[in-house]
Amino acid sequence: MNAAPQRFWTPRRVVLSVAIVVLAGLGSALWIAASPGPMDFSPGPTAAAADSHAGASPTGVPPELAGASVVERGQYLARAADCEACHTAQGGARFAGGVAFRLPFGTLYSPNITPDPETGIGRWNDAEFLRAMHQGISRDGSRLYPVFPFTAYSYLTDADVLAIKAYLFNLTPVHAAPRSSSLAFPFNQRWLMSVWSALFNRHPVFSPVADRSAQWNRGAYLVEALEHCGECHTPRNLLQALDNRRKFSGAIVAGWRAPDISSDSRSGIGAWSEADLVQYLATDHADGHGSGAGPMGEVVDLSLRHLTDGDIRAIVVYVRSVAPIAGDEAPLPLPGRAPADHRQAVAADVEPRGKRIFEGACVGCHSWSGVSPVSAYATLTGARALADPEAINVIQVVLQGNAGRSALAPGFMPGFGEAYSDEEIAAVANYVIARFDARPSHITAAQVAALRRQSG
Repeated sequence: MNAAPQRFWTPRRVVLSVAIVVLAGLGSALWIAASPGPMDFSPGPTAAAADSHAGASPTGVPPELAGASVVERGQYLARAADCEACHTAQGGARFAGGVAFRLPFGTLYSPNITPDPETGIGRWNDAEFLRAMHQGISRDGSRLYPVFPFTAYSYLTDADVLAIKAYLFNLTPVHAAPRSSSLAFPFNQRWLMSVWSALFNRHPVFSPVADRSAQWNRGAYLVEALEHCGECHTPRNLLQALDNRRKFSGAIVAGWRAPDISSDSRSGIGAWSEADLVQYLATDHADGHGSGAGPMGEVVDLSLRHLTDGDIRAIVVYVRSVAPIAGDEAPLPLPGRAPADHRQAVAADVEPRGKRIFEGACVGCHSWSGVSPVSAYATLTGARALADPEAINVIQVVLQGNAGRSALAPGFMPGFGEAYSDEEIAAVANYVIARFDARPSHITAAQVAALRRQSG
């Protein structure tokens, strides 16, 4: 007779399997918790801000505002911190909150930060405001979620935080009760943020790197503390903290692609000149590289265009020093124009109605060649959004338009989200990618529908 088969799951093997799973989990947790800080890519001796480079502190406002009042300094710093973008709902009063942040586990709404005593921050004292900015703890002791970038603002000096407070308290109070957030369990348990903060908000107030230039340190303060560029351009780990091992390599934010801005020459900005980057940050456009849109267009409109030329150049110097990390995007398209002949063939599997839609709604501003007769902002050739085979930003611009850039550009692109179906928008996105990037994409109506949901 055959021997009885041995049981595979013996008690010893069960215990061993559980131990392996636990150790793997602990190892992953330690790996995540040990993630480098935003400036750890540039190790070096630090110095007190006031003592660096013969007293030229990289914090505060630029030299042009040295004699400005505290409210004027606060206005500059609040613009540099891009406060208005997150605290002003479309059609709402400035800084009165109500902006929706749609997350995979629910929706958060930004609060009112006007000095209204009932619904805003009018009763906050200096210590409470500093605690919120540096530690992510509200006046009532509740924990704030990192959609408010307190991990970046914790770098800010007390003087700069209180200057921002002085500016906000100088605004006209707006009575606007905050909307209730709707987060699923366990994400609605704010006390859990104390654990998260202990892991990922450990760095002190900004300290300059002593062996770097004054311009580099000023750029570091602007990028890491005020503009918090990594919040969009750096991927996140499983616990939704920034994964600085892939610093600036790009991410998807609110349904838009924030591209790789490391110095990688293919997917990042390594091939951009300093002049290109200065032009893009100051005007939301760089010849041969395209124009900003969506959240980036908003950042330029509400924040970056208000900075001094010296601060813009300091940002460029710092960002260009970040090591190259290949992002998920395809290589950027060549900045050549497409043939002006509308009969030019594209990939055989591109749906014909994409061309018909482009001809009816797009060609007047963008032209068949992609070089706009209307505005450089509407020129498609060389635009890095066309290098994305998922066409994420192309779809979003078609859906939402680009009206937020109207303060900078002559005219703007309207949104076509209500005029065309998901199938039609997919078709025109595929046609645009095939015509101007020469690499076919295969966007589906389901992908367009998903982007609609993420952005609005």
